[in-house]
Amino acid sequence: MPQLNNTLLIRDLGKAHYIPVWHAMRHFTDHRSHHSFDEIWVVEHYPVFTQGQNGRAEHILSAGDIPIVQTDRGGQVTYHGPGQMIIYLLLDLRRRNVGARQLVRHIEASVVQCLALYGIDAAARPDAPGVYVNDAKICSLGLRVRRGCSYHGLAFNHDMDLSPFIRINPCGFKQLPITQLRDFKPAVTRLELKNQLVGCLRQILGYNALTQAENSLPGLQDIAYA
Repeated sequence: MPQLNNTLLIRDLGKAHYIPVWHAMRHFTDHRSHHSFDEIWVVEHYPVFTQGQNGRAEHILSAGDIPIVQTDRGGQVTYHGPGQMIIYLLLDLRRRNVGARQLVRHIEASVVQCLALYGIDAAARPDAPGVYVNDAKICSLGLRVRRGCSYHGLAFNHDMDLSPFIRINPCGFKQLPITQLRDFKPAVTRLELKNQLVGCLRQILGYNALTQAENSLPGLQDIAYA
C-alpha cells in the first residue's frame, strides 16, 4: 500500500486542450481531501496563449489565430503548443510543509538538474521565475495555491515551433530570447524527457515513490465553471 505523504501519482494526458485540463485541476484541488495523493499531470496543449493573473494586454502583440485564455495562475502571458512538455503539480503544500516560493525554487532546481543530465548548463533568475540557458528561456513557471494546495506548474520547451513567442512579450519581457531542448539535444524523445524530468522533480520534492495512475481523467470534458 503506497504511503500517502511519500507517493506521487503520475498521469500522462497526451495532447489536450487547455481549458478542460485547467478546469479539471481546479475541480481536483477543490474536492481533494487530506487523504488524497499528490499528483503530477503531464500534457501537451494545442496552441494557446495563457494570460496569468498579473498579465497585461499590451504584452500580447499579435495573437492572430491562436486563442487567448485568461487563467488563474501567477505571472504574465506565455504560449503553449505541441512539442512543449507541460507538468502540472497538484500538491498538498500544507501536508508537506512547503511554501509557494520554496516550491518554485524546487521546480527550478529540478529543471536545472534535468538539463545537467544532458550536459546543458542552466540557471534560474531571481528577477523572473523560470529556467534559462545562455539567457534564453527554456522553461516557464506559473502556480496557483488554493486551499493550501498547488496547481498549474511548468512548461518546458522540448521540440516545438517557437515562432508564436514572437507574437507576445513572453512573461512580460520584450524580445526575451526563447530556446528549447531540441536546439542542444535533438535526439531526446518525449518519453525520455518525461522520465528524466519527473524523476528530478520526485527527488528534489522529496517523494520516495512514483505510481502510474490512469492516463485519463473521467468526465474531463464535462467539468465547467461559471
